[in-house]
Amino acid sequence: MLAKTYGCAVFGVSANLITIETHVGQGSKCYLVGLPDSTIKESIQRVESALKNNGFFFPRRKVIINLAPADIRKEGSAYDLPIALSILEASEQVELKGLEDYVIMGELALDGTIRPIKGALPIALEAKSRGISKLILPEKNAIEAAMVEGIEVFGLSHLRETIQFIRGKIALEPTQVNVHALFNQTHDQFDVDFSQVQGQESVKRAFEIAAAGGHNLIMIGPPGAGKTMLAKRLPTILPPFSLTEALEVTKIHSVAGKLMGKHSLLTHRPFRCPHHTISNAALVGGGSFPQPGEISLAHHGVLFLDELPEFNRNALEVMRQPLEDRKVFISRAKWSLEFPANFMLVASMNPCPCGYYNHPNKDCVCGPGQVQRYLNRISGPLLDRIDMHIEIVPVHFEEMSQERAAESSEHVRKRVIDARIIQQNRFIPFPKIHSNAMMASQQVNEFCHLDEPSQQLLSVAMDKLQLSARAYDKIRKVARTIADLAKSENIFSEHIAEAITYRNLDRENWAG
Repeated sequence: MLAKTYGCAVFGVSANLITIETHVGQGSKCYLVGLPDSTIKESIQRVESALKNNGFFFPRRKVIINLAPADIRKEGSAYDLPIALSILEASEQVELKGLEDYVIMGELALDGTIRPIKGALPIALEAKSRGISKLILPEKNAIEAAMVEGIEVFGLSHLRETIQFIRGKIALEPTQVNVHALFNQTHDQFDVDFSQVQGQESVKRAFEIAAAGGHNLIMIGPPGAGKTMLAKRLPTILPPFSLTEALEVTKIHSVAGKLMGKHSLLTHRPFRCPHHTISNAALVGGGSFPQPGEISLAHHGVLFLDELPEFNRNALEVMRQPLEDRKVFISRAKWSLEFPANFMLVASMNPCPCGYYNHPNKDCVCGPGQVQRYLNRISGPLLDRIDMHIEIVPVHFEEMSQERAAESSEHVRKRVIDARIIQQNRFIPFPKIHSNAMMASQQVNEFCHLDEPSQQLLSVAMDKLQLSARAYDKIRKVARTIADLAKSENIFSEHIAEAITYRNLDRENWAG
């Protein structure tokens, strides 16, 4: 007998439809073909035990299980459930009419319990695009997949329950999710707020500009000055997700296995803070079977690199191209794929190994040349791609002890949203550009025109600080954002002057 059903192979942030064909005939061996990895090969043992523990048997005949198309590599334990069901149908133990009408995925425990899988959302999207409207998935993945409209998702928890459902012995309602209600319920709720930060008004202003224009930012300051505290509050002033952005980011986290149960839709912009010991592949993505890295998990959100000079230099260098292209390409001998990586880079660092270079009260104890060697751990090309350099000084006791509340994130966020609306209207002819930071040279020349005083001021700064052509564009982009926050159609000299102050690492006294 021959039985057939469907599954999906997740590759990158997309999925490919896989046909699971099972033939039971004369012979005595079991063959699993179609480029399975070792995890799928081990599924035979899991399936055999699950069948036996639920009153069925694994055929002692020739069993051929084909995962087609055979030129796509399959990996993971999510094929256990469709393999088990196709064996039952092909060996005529159970009549499962309509098995071909479903996409079925799920990992089996030895007792037949169905465990959750990765990538339920891209699987549901692929099923819909292929015209298959019914999915059987683990119960914990059902809400995630049900966010795709136009398909029926049935979340099941056990092999026996699945068999009874397909045979029509029990009736189940498809999982229903009101995506808009789920999105609107929590998208503006945060645990932290800028009102909790006393002092640091100039730094808050820089964060507001960075959020309004989507600019990359680095903070330089001594230990305990509040760099990490401020970075964690940046998502609270970023514009809220659109539903399209939320679904796009949710799909990436689904592929990485970061979603589970009720938290099936990301409603806040991601804030990723990897440790400085992170590897190249974990940061940008890849591996033997490709997975999204931290820069993709931070898509449409913030990637915070604390103590930037402590990161492996090679790991930082591989970020240079994604910072420009807003996506990362992973290429190997047998495959290549693309992960989205449109993120805001926020980094922090001490000014020197001891942390007190340029400190107003404490003396730096670093030897000659140590400051420069410390800064040289960050390459010039990477630093050039960071729009804003901010120096942070410790907050005085008088400021910390003030009882009056600082400006809340909600008020700052309103100004940021207003500036983003101006940018959206400006970039209507350019659908791939959504913020000032994404402008190419063509748009910078078109939308960042400078009057004579502004041009002269910038010329002096370029000469004195010996800035690169990329830094010249960065200053004009930041000045454009400052003008947008002021609701000014033109860029004036005061906007350029403020933008120049955000190039602290270009100053001569940072050379050590």
